[in-house]
Amino acid sequence: MNFEFQNPTRLIFGAGTLARLGEVVAGCGGKALVVTGGGSVKRNGTFGRAAASLAGAGVGMAECAGVEPNPRISSVERGAQIVREQGCDVVVAIGGGSTMDAAKAIAAAAVYDGDPWDFFPHGQDRVVAPAAALPVVTVPTLAATGSESNGGAVITNERTTVKSFVKSPVLYPRTAIVDPELTVSVPRDQTAYGVCDLITHVTESYFNGIGGTPIQDRFAEGVILTAMEWGPRAVADGSDVEARAQVQWAALVALNGWVQVGTQGMAPVHMIEHTLSAHHDVTHGAGLAVVNPAWMRFAARARTGRFTQFAERVLGLAPKGSDDLACALDGIDRFEAFLRSIGCPTRLSEIGIGEGLLERYAEDTLLVVRDADGNLPGRPALTRDDIVAVLRAAL
Repeated sequence: MNFEFQNPTRLIFGAGTLARLGEVVAGCGGKALVVTGGGSVKRNGTFGRAAASLAGAGVGMAECAGVEPNPRISSVERGAQIVREQGCDVVVAIGGGSTMDAAKAIAAAAVYDGDPWDFFPHGQDRVVAPAAALPVVTVPTLAATGSESNGGAVITNERTTVKSFVKSPVLYPRTAIVDPELTVSVPRDQTAYGVCDLITHVTESYFNGIGGTPIQDRFAEGVILTAMEWGPRAVADGSDVEARAQVQWAALVALNGWVQVGTQGMAPVHMIEHTLSAHHDVTHGAGLAVVNPAWMRFAARARTGRFTQFAERVLGLAPKGSDDLACALDGIDRFEAFLRSIGCPTRLSEIGIGEGLLERYAEDTLLVVRDADGNLPGRPALTRDDIVAVLRAAL
């Protein structure tokens, strides 16, 4: 293995830590743009408590509300304009992954003179890497994406129905205040989708990595097992703060880079799902629950040993005789059954998607990311027809 690893985000984790928001933000700037989503943080009192903490620390505040579940580039543009007009010097995200992704993109767009869509690969000749960004403080209210402590953001251009991503060291939040009590009001379905999302972050590098990374394998398996143990408890009883805390920590660890370091992993499942949610605005975790098992069945024939290991170590199965593929496929079936058991969809028809645009989805996916041969990076790489076949299997 050869790698470099650094995650500069400071973590403040635990029940009640929202009270420290003002103290933390005051160390980054004097006026915050507070980015929020559809309004739940105001209805449940989180926003009011956050605003009081900021005011108590002498931090001024402007607001960018109404960020969409699949955040739009127009919201990024709107937030950047507010920053400039209001003289904000720090960005605070209070919400789920979409809110945090939008906040990071806003922080970069606010100090960039061009079109912020330049940051996101979408088939253009040159992708602009963000050179700077305002400091960002994240306050996740949903355990799912791990966006609170990584340098990535996913944004949809609603004008072209393309969903793309940016990754940059300048986008790492300065501090993440991770208070599991803020997630107790999350509905059952969104809790389940978050569990699927965090597991998929881990399975991407687990199945698409280079191999020869036994420590990362064990990290990944530990995160998955923890999510499968505590996730159903959080779904069944949203007020179970201990279950919420364990799922929240699993979601953070799943994508802060720790599990992926040294694996050279790729994310074909996410790339395919991004296209589906760009076109249909489905919840990201729900889309992943549909695509991931279908992709796993496709990939298991090329990397049977990895999927047999998953079946053995995570699902507790053992090969019957020498038929590793049967064991691998049995493991995938059982994993899919777990997703169904917590309330996730596992078929495209369940999220309102038919077969009419499968070729378009494949083409749009390859517009965002492709290798030198024009295929979707993964192990194995996927051609346009392969992507269509995976989606057709998920119908």
